[in-house]
Amino acid sequence: MERKQFELGDVVQMKKQHPCGSNEMEVIRMGMDIRIKCVGCKHSVLIPRAKFEKNMKKVLRSKASDESSMEA
Repeated sequence: MERKQFELGDVVQMKKQHPCGSNEMEVIRMGMDIRIKCVGCKHSVLIPRAKFEKNMKKVLRSKASDESSMEA
């Protein structure tokens, strides 16, 4: 299985919703564990990388593409 590509600052869609109803999370820390922040209520959660990669559906907004669009 191919590893999912994500970077610091990306907004990702998760398989399950956060209790506030949003399923969009921003990656705010990377390492062995990943800290994600809910876009809806700003609550942050620290989860193991393996569990994060399993539960992540896709990258919705990439930080790299946001920066390049601002420069133009």
